[in-house]
Amino acid sequence: MSVKVDTQQINQWLSELHTDGSHLDLTQLLRYQRLTHLLDLAPRQTIQSKLAGSYLAKTKGRGMEFDEVRHYQPGDDVRTIDWRVTARTGKVHTKLFREEKERPVFILTDLSCSMQFGSELLLKSVQAAHLAALIAWHVKKTGDKLGGILFNDQSIVELKPAGRHVAVLRYLHQLIALQKSNKPLPQQQNLATALGQLRRLARPGSLLFVISDFSQLDEQCLRHLQAMRMHNEIRLCQLTDPFEKQTPKHCRGSALVSDGKQAFTIELSDQLLWQRFSQQQVQAQQLMETSIQLLGLRPRHFSAARPLALQLTEASYG
Repeated sequence: MSVKVDTQQINQWLSELHTDGSHLDLTQLLRYQRLTHLLDLAPRQTIQSKLAGSYLAKTKGRGMEFDEVRHYQPGDDVRTIDWRVTARTGKVHTKLFREEKERPVFILTDLSCSMQFGSELLLKSVQAAHLAALIAWHVKKTGDKLGGILFNDQSIVELKPAGRHVAVLRYLHQLIALQKSNKPLPQQQNLATALGQLRRLARPGSLLFVISDFSQLDEQCLRHLQAMRMHNEIRLCQLTDPFEKQTPKHCRGSALVSDGKQAFTIELSDQLLWQRFSQQQVQAQQLMETSIQLLGLRPRHFSAARPLALQLTEASYG
């Protein structure tokens, strides 16, 4: 839901975020190191990675974390027999432990042409970078390894998993570089390509974040998501702008727009045009939601018109 705010409020938010709404710098993204408490990235499904790590798996095995005692069964390791319980009950019991698993985190951030839009506070691409920074700092805090994919219309960058400050700063610098290098040139990269690359990069048992407006979502994207969902946990973050949901009621003059191939002049006062635009936006969103839900996924919506911390405070996100 869009909440109308005045110019004074927007200017105050821009000052707090250290941005003009369209440009990225390290000061903006370092700020989120103090806001990691707003996220909960605890696993929602079984960790499938075979590497030792800091998360307790639901399966019981030869880990370090004690779980329970049960009757000894043929094949159990005799070294785990609980002799105290065995002596007390007269029946052989064995100890069970929970295994610790590693969970790399990958962030795919879309900085393509459709993300270079914002009608009130921030461009969607800037808000996407803020969200990616918050997730990255949280990953560093939990001790997980961070990797991912970043792309704009001309470039795609792959970052293999790494740990500590190095991984976070590497990701933030790439966000800034790609946002700065975005130019109105013919599209060479898209969401499907980025998801395909993420599919090859991510190992089973990973947590995958996909941050985009999903305007490029197609059948190939859905196939990549379906394949990755079989062995990983996926969290979709959709960036939206109020203009895409509620078009202005009173506009004057004309505007030159382009679909990437041809340029058109449209009359901004044409209410029929705005009505058709609104209908197309609603239909596109419904189609996207339906397609995603068929995969068993549910996108979380983030508006570019309000500070990220404010949105996360109002509704707990995990």
